[in-house]
Amino acid sequence: MTALAVLPIKRLDAAKGRLGPTVSAQARRALAAAMAADVLDALGQVGGLAGVIAVTGESEVARIAAAAGAETVEDARDAGQSAAAQLGVARALARGARHALLVPGDCPALDPAEVEALLAGVVAGASVAVIPDRHGTGTNGLLLTPPDVIAPAFGPNSFDRHVEAARRAGAAVHVERLPSLALDVDTAGDLVALRAALAESRAVAPRTRGVLAGVPSDPP
Repeated sequence: MTALAVLPIKRLDAAKGRLGPTVSAQARRALAAAMAADVLDALGQVGGLAGVIAVTGESEVARIAAAAGAETVEDARDAGQSAAAQLGVARALARGARHALLVPGDCPALDPAEVEALLAGVVAGASVAVIPDRHGTGTNGLLLTPPDVIAPAFGPNSFDRHVEAARRAGAAVHVERLPSLALDVDTAGDLVALRAALAESRAVAPRTRGVLAGVPSDPP
């Protein structure tokens, strides 16, 4: 099995804007960079992956990706997560990947063992594994076999879109609930949930944990 991970990462100045007044612009930038670095490091520990492709238009993120041993695809248009994911899928196909794992750069609690188990469960034939966020409406991961079996369509309520796209493509659909990938960060409530998860598992996300230590806690 040749599987590559694709990690679309926004420009840092545009990241985490929905945290709004609860987190300063400087802290949001630092948090986005830390989360991306932690996700890249976690993916690097997944035995079933042949490599990681980071898609970004941000030079600092490209340096972070290179330090983690990831390949970088430039996202010159910066047209959003779905468009960036498509660039990564194209690179994965060019490299001969049979599977593409799409994950966001803001799930720093990612557990390599959970991802390894997900990859180990892939069977022959066209399939889409959809990993929902903690609310059950968004998508925090897609395992695509082959990588272009459907076009990614991230954003609000993307879970239903991905399931429907897979069905239209005639692919087998699997809903996979990976606790460590359920925790992305868009809102103050998400940040509270992430803090709680990191408090229970102190061995993960060291960079994110370090940044959060300097960010005041707020109610969801």
